[in-house]
Amino acid sequence: MALPEIISGSLATSGRLDKALAEASGLSRERVKGLIADGSVEVGGKPVASGSAKVAAGAHFTIALPPPEPLAAEPQDIPLEIVFEDADLLVVNKPAGMVVHPAAGNPDGTLVNALLHHCAGRLSGINGVARPGIVHRIDKDTSGLLVVAKSDAAHERLAKQFADHSIARRYLAVCAGHPNPAAGTVAGRIGRSDKDRKKMAVLPDEATRGKHAVTHYATKQRLDHAALIECRLETGRTHQVRVHCASIGHPLLGDPVYGRTPKPLRATLQQLQFARQALHAASLGFIHPVSGESLDFRAELPPDMSELMRELIDETAR
Repeated sequence: MALPEIISGSLATSGRLDKALAEASGLSRERVKGLIADGSVEVGGKPVASGSAKVAAGAHFTIALPPPEPLAAEPQDIPLEIVFEDADLLVVNKPAGMVVHPAAGNPDGTLVNALLHHCAGRLSGINGVARPGIVHRIDKDTSGLLVVAKSDAAHERLAKQFADHSIARRYLAVCAGHPNPAAGTVAGRIGRSDKDRKKMAVLPDEATRGKHAVTHYATKQRLDHAALIECRLETGRTHQVRVHCASIGHPLLGDPVYGRTPKPLRATLQQLQFARQALHAASLGFIHPVSGESLDFRAELPPDMSELMRELIDETAR
C-alpha cells in the first residue's frame, strides 16, 4: 500500500484554518476540509477537528495526503496536440470526434484517457482522485482549445475564472444563411427543451429555470448560402453557440441536433462527408492560476472546416 504524502510548513496568514491551509499548501479549500474531517491534519503537532478554527500566522502544520484514488478510466497512448504545458496546466487543441470524458457509450478513446497516459507520474490528485482536472468541456464534434488543470491549486483558480466569466473564449462557426444584422448579441436563458429533453433551448423570458447565456457574434465572411461567424462567449452554457445560432434562424452547418442543412448545401456537405457541427474553439485567454501571467492561445481552423470554407466561397461576395 502506498504511503501518504506529507505536506508540511508554516502558515503565512492568520484567520480560518481551512483558508490558511489552502493558501499554504496549494490544495483547494474543499480538499482541505475533507482532509481535516478525515483526521489527516495537524497544527502545532496536534490533530485539528474543524476548519473554522482560528489560527495564527507562523503556526506549523502537517497534512498527510493519502494516495489519490484510481480513476476507472485507463491511460491510453492517444496522440494529443499540446499547445502549452507547464507544471500546473496544459492547453490542448482537441480534434473533432474526441469525447472529453468517459461516459456511457464512450468508455475509452477520450481526452481523459489520453491525458492519463500523457501525464503519467506527473499528475496531482484533483480532489483526491488521480485524474486530470477537466475544468470545462467542448462537445465531441466541436474542435479546438481546452485548458486542463494538473494541480489542485490550478484547478480551483481556473474554475473560479470560468465561474466569474473572466475567461476569454472565441469560436469560429459556419452557419446557414447570412445573419441580419451582420453582428449582434444573442441573450436568453438556456435550459432543457420542453419538447425534447435531450436538447437545450432558449427559454421564454418569463422562465425561472435554465441559466443566463450571452453570445456576441460577428460575420467574418459571406459564403454561398452560409457565413463564417465569430462568436465570443460571456457565459459557457451547454451547446450555447449551437442553441443561440439556431434561435436566430442561422443554425450551424452539419449540426445534427439543432439545425437542418439548407437544400442548396446538402450536396456539398455530402460530397465532403462533413457530418459534424461546423464549430471550432479558436482562441482561449485566461490568467495563469499560479504565476498570474496573462495567457492567450489560438488554434487555426481544422482541415475539414477549411475545406468546407473553400467549397462555399460566395462568388457574389468576392
